[in-house]
Amino acid sequence: MLYSCHHSSTFPATTPSNGGLFLPDGFGALVVADSIGKARHLAVNDNGDIYVKLRYAKETGSNVALRDTTGDGKADIITYFGEYKDEGSLANGMRIHNGYLYYSAARVVYRNKLVPGLLIPDTPMEVVLTDDHEHGIHWHITKPVAFDEEGYMYVPFGSPSNACQDMANKPGGIPGSTGLDPCPELNEHGGVWRFKMDQLNMTQKDGELYATGIRSVVAMDYNREDKNLYLVMHGRDNLHLLYPETFTQWESAVLPSEEFIRVEEGGDYGWPYCFYDQINKKKVLAPEYGGDGEIIGRCADMDQPVMGFPGHWAPNDLLFYTGDQFPDRYKNGAFIAFHGSTNRSPYQQSGYFVAFVPFENGHVSGDWEVFANGFAGKELIINTNDAEFRPMGLAQGPDGSLYVSDSRVGKIWRILYKGDKATFGEAELAKMEAQKLVANIRNPHPVEDNLDKGQLPEGKKVYNTYCSPCHQRDGNGAKGRIPELRNTDWVSGDKSRLINIVLNGLEGEIEVNGERYDNIMPAHQFLTDEQISQVLTFISKNFENNASAVSKEDVAKLRAKISKY
Repeated sequence: MLYSCHHSSTFPATTPSNGGLFLPDGFGALVVADSIGKARHLAVNDNGDIYVKLRYAKETGSNVALRDTTGDGKADIITYFGEYKDEGSLANGMRIHNGYLYYSAARVVYRNKLVPGLLIPDTPMEVVLTDDHEHGIHWHITKPVAFDEEGYMYVPFGSPSNACQDMANKPGGIPGSTGLDPCPELNEHGGVWRFKMDQLNMTQKDGELYATGIRSVVAMDYNREDKNLYLVMHGRDNLHLLYPETFTQWESAVLPSEEFIRVEEGGDYGWPYCFYDQINKKKVLAPEYGGDGEIIGRCADMDQPVMGFPGHWAPNDLLFYTGDQFPDRYKNGAFIAFHGSTNRSPYQQSGYFVAFVPFENGHVSGDWEVFANGFAGKELIINTNDAEFRPMGLAQGPDGSLYVSDSRVGKIWRILYKGDKATFGEAELAKMEAQKLVANIRNPHPVEDNLDKGQLPEGKKVYNTYCSPCHQRDGNGAKGRIPELRNTDWVSGDKSRLINIVLNGLEGEIEVNGERYDNIMPAHQFLTDEQISQVLTFISKNFENNASAVSKEDVAKLRAKISKY
């Protein structure tokens, strides 16, 4: 039944073993839906209807609506809708505000007026905001939205590069390269813009830059207690790959911080010139601008985060809890969904859980906590696809339940509290504090956890350094985002095509082993002919491929041909 016609002091039965989740005592979880598709953000209406944004669903619609008509908490009506261009693999955004359902593609924010009683709104799909830039290569193009209480909508415009490297060459950076200074991207990217809420057909010029120095945002919410916008920023990548003399592999795995930011109007949070070191609790100068991990320099003048999380955990949603169902300590605190890392090699991947940050009177009142773990189905995650599920979106139901979506197959959990709120306290929290020591959350040991201990063949060494951060150590990539290299004609087919991809990169939609991808493979022309030969031969002879070796001469011949044009 819908919440609007079935309020009860009892909750539906939770799923055995809480659907795989490890939760504080007194909490339970039930599985609302098993596999609706690669889910991103989600929202729950006042009557209990659930709306989910999908990563890829061009044939069926990029949105999903779910309804429970029996009162058991499980969706028995699942309907796909929303016909609009949904390029790329990082589209997200699903929020309900003032009776409208807002959702985002990579470049466009849409909305529909919700109609009481109708699961799928029959109102026109309106274009709220269009990102009209000529992007070319662009990684951080997500468009989450947040709304304040004064009639404004907030939308981030992420940076096209890692740390403002020359976009004409390699947006991820060339080893040893410097960043552009001043960074021209900050004129139209790397920040959050503010717009009047009820206007349509806007572009960026219809808004105003609210805060800058913010690299990439997927997780963003407005805190109604202190009336301020917050976000958790994806920090920059590849400290060791780009600056191996300055940063170790371990430092590159755990740094820089994913920054939890209280976004002040006019604030500057330092990207690309600075990054936050959560271990030493300071903002330091980025290596592209002369930093060595210790120098502070111009970063002394940058605004600081309220908290820093370990690197590459991928904060993909943020929700300030306003319900009354959970124990009082959760009221007005922040839940953060950490999607999980892909690029911590040669150490285990980390994240894949939901954290909680307590707030009191509008301020952080304690350290972050583990609230829900177990999504991955295992603690030691070597490759991203080892994780069975990855927490992505967060939403609060009308009864105060917390909903969590999964991006692998689209599993949806509803987390409930069934214990005694008056007795919830230190014992329950101590149990969850112990979760910080499990393999997918703790900091790895610099030596003992290094998966590359000992000597490696040169081809595998090049692969683990430059390729595995995306394609993973097992060559299986990350479903829906990074293509696999296993048993595919992209490897065993035309040798020239394979070499060309390494030299020139690749962008646009492709299909690999039946899975669609629309992401960016940066050019790697900085690798020598011998390195490319070694790594492509390694790939060609491994991962269930049985292709011929790639020689230095093969690479040199194609490189010379490319350089003529």
